[in-house]
Amino acid sequence: MQKGWLTRTFKGDRVIWALVAMFMIYSLLAVYSSSAGVAFLKYGGNTTYFLKSQLVMIFLSLVIIIIVHYLPYRIYSSLAGVFLILSVILLILTFFIGSRINEATRWIEIPGTGFRLQTSDVAKLALVLYLARTLSRYQNELDNFMLVTKYMMLPVAIVCGLIMPENLSTALMVFGISIVIMFIGRVPFKFLLAYIGMAVAGVVLFAMVLSVVSKDNRVEVWKERIENYFSGKGDTDDDYQSNQAKIAIATGGLFGKAPGKSAQRNMLPQSNSDFIFAIIIEEYGLLFGALPLILAYMILLFRGIVIVKKCETAFPAFMVMGLTIMIIIQAMLNMLVATGLFPVTGQTLPMVSWGRTSALVMSFSIGAILSVSRVVNARIKKEELPVEEQTDEGEKIYEPAKT
Repeated sequence: MQKGWLTRTFKGDRVIWALVAMFMIYSLLAVYSSSAGVAFLKYGGNTTYFLKSQLVMIFLSLVIIIIVHYLPYRIYSSLAGVFLILSVILLILTFFIGSRINEATRWIEIPGTGFRLQTSDVAKLALVLYLARTLSRYQNELDNFMLVTKYMMLPVAIVCGLIMPENLSTALMVFGISIVIMFIGRVPFKFLLAYIGMAVAGVVLFAMVLSVVSKDNRVEVWKERIENYFSGKGDTDDDYQSNQAKIAIATGGLFGKAPGKSAQRNMLPQSNSDFIFAIIIEEYGLLFGALPLILAYMILLFRGIVIVKKCETAFPAFMVMGLTIMIIIQAMLNMLVATGLFPVTGQTLPMVSWGRTSALVMSFSIGAILSVSRVVNARIKKEELPVEEQTDEGEKIYEPAKT
């Protein structure tokens, strides 16, 4: 009876559902362990503050995944343009009414809730959906430089340009994700090289202008982070966090210190979010902490590719690949930062770190991937589908576009 209920409720790729469960277990254990000390100091001895908050977010995330994976994925194609426009409006509003935290304005607080929305995360998701739709519509015209620039690169430039003043690392990540998606979507490599060159020139020019126009900007922070990373010297907060993370990883060793035995969790200001991977290694070791998580993200990438191969039309294939790439790249960046192999970026570990906007965005992404998996699996098994899901939105992959 229970098996039948599970089968009816959780549809789509079973491996991805198993990965979701694994990420949630890791999240609860790591968030509680890494934040108990901070919660005790900041919240009047309530050591379970972050654990309770994460429990709520995990429950909400699971609800979002279930709801989204039941929705026909073709609606994401229809609404991709609207999502992108709304996300751009949110990014613009952030400059005027955004909450300033840690010398950066990246959030909009929703009145009466206390919930802060990180608008760059919303824009990142909207851009991936938009690129998937645009690549599917123009897949036979991608050798037209002006068309690709107008319908793909211009929106990417607008989104990244709005994110960049307050969060260069996220802007570069979003740009990198977009380039990878367009490369997979068969945009000519020479076009992508040209866009990368333009982006480098644009960032340098922007930094020069900003340095001249205003002294109150984040250009110096960017320079300091890059210089300190390559020189190995510096006494900034980022260097302190990175050093503490390295200590956590080194002392964790192969088998770890055991759950709840972390010493560095009280030293790392972002131990339950940006540097949670270091705490996981310290407590669970490389063997039971790092390797299972890395393997889980690699399996997610593999399952995404499997789903793509089953798709008959372009949009769901590009959407699944784009969302999967978005999750994997963010996960890899977080791990590289925690291990000191990349400058501090402020990216959370998807589905594991304590967070709000990021957790909701990643849950929506997993749900959308499972939505495609649910439909393609039903077609393969020749199961009955709702009318709106019996035909795909988009053109057949690699076939001439219909007029």
